[in-house]
Amino acid sequence: MAADTEGEVRQVDPDEMTITLDDGKTYKLPAEMDVSVIVEGITVIIAYDSRHGVNQITDMLIQ
Repeated sequence: MAADTEGEVRQVDPDEMTITLDDGKTYKLPAEMDVSVIVEGITVIIAYDSRHGVNQITDMLIQ
């Protein structure tokens, strides 16, 4: 199921390729994503698919 959300990045885990937003939810980044451009405190708009308990990001816009 596809969904969209917007929020502030609270935590970045480059080893797990995940970000946690201020809503407390964790989202998995695509493997090709350059994690170095994502830092805590930035606002992002993401599109994601939720499958098997994992919120997989399909598109992201950094504000």
